[in-house]
Amino acid sequence: MARAEARGGHVLVAPDKFKGTLTAAEAAAHVTAGLRSARGDLAIQQVPVADGGDGTVAAAVAAGYRSVRQTVRGPTGQPVSAEFGWQDGTAIIEAAQACGLTRLPGSPAPLTATSFGVGELIAAAASMGARRIVLGLGGVASSDGGAGMLQALGGRLLDQAGNELPPGGAALAALDRMDLTGITLLSGIEVLVASDVDNPLLGGHGAAAVYGPQKGASAADVPVLEAGLARWADIAERALAGLAHTQGWQYGHEQSQRVTRLRDEPGAGAAGGLGFAALAFLAAQTPPGIELILDMISFTQRLAGARLVITGEGALDPQTLRGKAPAGVARAAARLPVIAVAGSCTLTPAQLRGAGFDAAYALTDIEPDLDRCLANAGPLLEEAARRLAADWLPPTGPGEATAGPS
Repeated sequence: MARAEARGGHVLVAPDKFKGTLTAAEAAAHVTAGLRSARGDLAIQQVPVADGGDGTVAAAVAAGYRSVRQTVRGPTGQPVSAEFGWQDGTAIIEAAQACGLTRLPGSPAPLTATSFGVGELIAAAASMGARRIVLGLGGVASSDGGAGMLQALGGRLLDQAGNELPPGGAALAALDRMDLTGITLLSGIEVLVASDVDNPLLGGHGAAAVYGPQKGASAADVPVLEAGLARWADIAERALAGLAHTQGWQYGHEQSQRVTRLRDEPGAGAAGGLGFAALAFLAAQTPPGIELILDMISFTQRLAGARLVITGEGALDPQTLRGKAPAGVARAAARLPVIAVAGSCTLTPAQLRGAGFDAAYALTDIEPDLDRCLANAGPLLEEAARRLAADWLPPTGPGEATAGPS
């Protein structure tokens, strides 16, 4: 095993969540505990990260953003308490806070879950004077294409008889027209979408086919959702094409050309189609999610003086290479040794090196039984950190200070 050459400076602990077992902050705390049990003199900074999905707001708050709490409509219409991060006119909003799978009061509701609460959070940030909104997508229960979000911002979705559509993706098949005269325009507010997926809205790689089953959709439900989203795209794109040059909807030439096929844009299928609505109605930009979040939490500045970076997530697999948080951290810290910790790792050594990781430590290498591994993820992560410290953090002699969590 190679060893890190750098001898001074702090260790930056920057994992994403271990889905279903540990939040990013909990993972960072366990890694830190393991490192300190092996090397009590280490200077360590904890910087939990996220790529736009669950944990994005928590990462922002850990980095110094203020938590703003709002009661909004949850995925089934029941009130839920949600939060977003706020700092100097920038709001970091996580869609899962309003309509996440964890917000379901009981069984999944793939056909009727709504993104209405996301629109309420956006409206709250706008009312506070936000100049920039970062909208994190992922982990949602809804497949409504962002229709609920648009309704919360004042849009009306009507059937042939002029009745307002009920919530959910299935109802969109009855959409006849939309009334945007009452919509809350986010004039002067830059909207950036943070997402770790590049799926289009429709088709075999789209929101219904790929992510519908994860939200509880049966084989019979998926075509129902697909039909609703296709109708939603047709009506939305037609309406936007007619509004592209009217007051309040001033798209540039390039945006005007794109407006008729936003359904095909990478990321339009993110979060049950919320990506589509953000592109269409919020004129959102879509930089890579992890890079956007790292910029928001000033990650590059935290690298100054570091000797080693530790990142990770629940599973290091081919999806990691497609814009997940650990790969983004490795790119940002390319000049430093970067070590990954994970529940499991199916990447080859060549794939790890290609993604910028110098080594990976999997909990399943310590405890092969998956059930026990999940049940004891925290202690196993501490043991992995102790092994990592022995391999990569040889003592540097007296004088190293120990830093608390940042």
